[in-house]
Amino acid sequence: MPVPELPAAEVFTALGTSRRGLTTAQARAALETYGSNELPSARRRAVWRQLGSQFTDLFAVVLVVASAITFLAYTLEEPRNAGTLQLAVAILGVVVLNACIGFAQEYSAERTAQALAAMVPHTCRVLRGGERLEVPARDLVPGDVVVLEAGDAVSADCRVVEAHELAVNNAPLTGESSAVARTAEPVATGPPLEARNCVFMGTDVVAGSGRAVVFGTGTATEFGRIYRLAAAAPRQKTPLQLQVASMARRVAGAALATGALIFVVRLPTGQSVVPSFVFALGVMVALVPEGLPATLSVSLAIGVRRMARHHALIKQLLAVETLGSTTVVCTDKTGTLTQAEMTVTQVWAGGAAHPVSGVGYEPSGEVADAAPVRELLRVAGLCCDARLVAPTGPREHWRILGDTTEGALLVVAAKAGLDLDAEEAAAPRVTEFPFDSDRKLMTTVHRTATGYQACVKGAPGELLARCTDVEWDGRRGALTGAERAAVVAAGDGLASQGLRVLAVARRALDGPRPALREAESALTLLGLVGMLDPPRPEVTDAVAACRRAGIRVVMVTGDHPLTGEAVARRVGIVRRPDPGVVTGARLDTMDDDALDALLGEPAELLLCRVSPEHKMRVVTALQRRGEVVAVTGDGANDAPALKRADIGVAMGASGTDVAREAASMVLLDDSFASIATAVRLGRAVYQNIRKFLVYLFSHNIGELVPILAATFSGFPLVPISAVQILAIDLGSDVLPALALGAEPPEPDVMDRPPRSRRERLFSAALVGRILFLGGVQAVCVTGVFFWHVGSSGIPFDDFTEDTLVYQEAVTMVQAGIVLSQFFNALAVRTDRQSILKVGLLSNPALLAAGGFGVALMAAISYLPPLQSVFNTAPLAAADWAVLAGLGTLPLLADEARKALLRHHAARREGAPT
Repeated sequence: MPVPELPAAEVFTALGTSRRGLTTAQARAALETYGSNELPSARRRAVWRQLGSQFTDLFAVVLVVASAITFLAYTLEEPRNAGTLQLAVAILGVVVLNACIGFAQEYSAERTAQALAAMVPHTCRVLRGGERLEVPARDLVPGDVVVLEAGDAVSADCRVVEAHELAVNNAPLTGESSAVARTAEPVATGPPLEARNCVFMGTDVVAGSGRAVVFGTGTATEFGRIYRLAAAAPRQKTPLQLQVASMARRVAGAALATGALIFVVRLPTGQSVVPSFVFALGVMVALVPEGLPATLSVSLAIGVRRMARHHALIKQLLAVETLGSTTVVCTDKTGTLTQAEMTVTQVWAGGAAHPVSGVGYEPSGEVADAAPVRELLRVAGLCCDARLVAPTGPREHWRILGDTTEGALLVVAAKAGLDLDAEEAAAPRVTEFPFDSDRKLMTTVHRTATGYQACVKGAPGELLARCTDVEWDGRRGALTGAERAAVVAAGDGLASQGLRVLAVARRALDGPRPALREAESALTLLGLVGMLDPPRPEVTDAVAACRRAGIRVVMVTGDHPLTGEAVARRVGIVRRPDPGVVTGARLDTMDDDALDALLGEPAELLLCRVSPEHKMRVVTALQRRGEVVAVTGDGANDAPALKRADIGVAMGASGTDVAREAASMVLLDDSFASIATAVRLGRAVYQNIRKFLVYLFSHNIGELVPILAATFSGFPLVPISAVQILAIDLGSDVLPALALGAEPPEPDVMDRPPRSRRERLFSAALVGRILFLGGVQAVCVTGVFFWHVGSSGIPFDDFTEDTLVYQEAVTMVQAGIVLSQFFNALAVRTDRQSILKVGLLSNPALLAAGGFGVALMAAISYLPPLQSVFNTAPLAAADWAVLAGLGTLPLLADEARKALLRHHAARREGAPT
């Protein structure tokens, strides 16, 4: 970047160019040296690598191992059972399905660099050898002289060398929505984005014209810097990812260790190697929840669909659960909490305030008692270069071409009943003095029926100093000291509310071409206009909901501290008189320890005038403290922090492609309120995951205990085979688990604090409930098995797989587990509340899923083709009756547990039970 202190004439020399621009040969040589003015495409792993990585997940490995040992069992069995082969293939099918889902999510989520490149304009106007040409933006090189006009997109980082009231919108880089004046004069060295004589790639020219010399292209631009930040920021693993990985390690370890132990125990009893291995295989398969990955993925997908109905688009399945554990939301201001549309809210004249209703650029609303301020608003509307554009289609909105501040003046004039087109026709503009950052004024000269008139608007202090008269409510008089003091007090009062304040004045002129000094002196003050970027109306309730849920909301904005605090107070982020307001400059002076201490304070916190690096640093510091951080944003400047956060939340309607691609979630309606709704649904997803974990793992105990009992009692065969276990896991369990995953949120889910990042998915309470329900099932099915084989009078050593009593016994074990799981599913729907209060029939999908499992079990018992696959036998009606009675025991036992918990809770609270 050229030294900001250099005069414009010396900039040409420093960059090896001239006022006529580069020659064609020089431009071609520079293009070979510096490369194209574009951001490089993101480096992507090959598709086959992305897909292959899905099979390295530990749960996928566990399933592949289960499939492999099932294949091995098939090769060792004599005679070989085709059903074992089919189920081994089915397990691999589950692995492939999970891999495809994960691959699709990853493939669609990593496009940040492409979106950044798409924001670069396609063509631009340059001087080449003194001739104005239009060239592709990718062909710009350092030294090119670029021609800038209102409405242009800036194609590279440039030093301004000629400015005629030039103003740009830096919102994509800084987050500030207001136009910023540019100058060709030297300025002091400082942060690049604060250099008033530079313009940057990705920003827009909103007013004036000028010329600038390119000094940075491609990745050497400020946009390129953000690109590098976004590319370097790693995707954070969600709490659920970490816990599922931990669970998979433990399950795999327990399965292998237990299977090996059983194999070692059975060998000394005289069993041959192959039967002992098949027996151990049953133990290993019993401990592996084959249906869990598919159940988890589909359950998260249900949460995604629910959130989509509430305008929250989730790009990564696991981000659904992360929302439920969010502890801090770092929110942008412009476009997130506010509407990114400047709106006049107060007009002041003659000691009276005139509130203005309506928000945004749509001219709906009214000015209270508009008659006394109609002339003020007419003059303000005439002194504007912006244009208000009505929607032309059902999906379009009212919008502004030009400066947003002037757009707000046009809208308030329309609300006061003024037809500015007619007013401009009656008083056409003949001369103008554009806004200047030194004068802080803009003046237009109009020809009227009675002569010529200057319309002036600008900073209250600058304009008031040029006023000698005042006209309020049609009465004109000298501007006295008392009236000056009243105007100053009114302006300060509006500013204290976080409003941007403009003063409006006029004067009569003798001719159409006055000198600047004449046009802006001896003015008649008409009044003040206060405007702001209004908060979204639904944000206040959303912030309150986050507070109730124990979620801390921190505003992180590039805007001025006073503006940020005013908006924060309006939406409820700030309620105390002394919030912590920290600027980016102060953050630069803090080391990590000081920043950690700042973020650890319970005080309300606002971070203003911050850069993308500051946002990244704050997010990292919060994560270092163990917080689960959500970051909202809409601009390219937000992209690195959105990617670094545990969950990035981008605006879908007003946000940039960069922000949307970097985020994990996109708010389709740009409403902060959708975040609170998404958190509520995310918490419900986590609760439902815990429910189906209890459901899935409790029957593993029912499968394992009979096998262990047979081992230590000397029974030579398995009470339930690996093929039967797989049939339960994949055939009877998945659908009920999915129905549990669709349970609606509990009423008080947003009145609970967020869970800690360190909280384990398998908490002591969850494991205790698994052991409790699984233990009841295990006792029942183990008792049924040994009762049936014992009552036959056949010695254990005489049992073979073809013995009818054995076939009936293993069928009863499988059917007993399926029936008990049906009632177990009803039990786990609630933690403390009785299922009778919730309603036995209130989840019809769960009942249908359970009925399907029972029907499948009946088919396995009675259909000869399935009997040959599973080595089962038909059960009598009395057998089914006994199994149904035993199956209700888990539900009855859990209802007794819940009643005891409610009784103890009532006693602790001193209330009647």
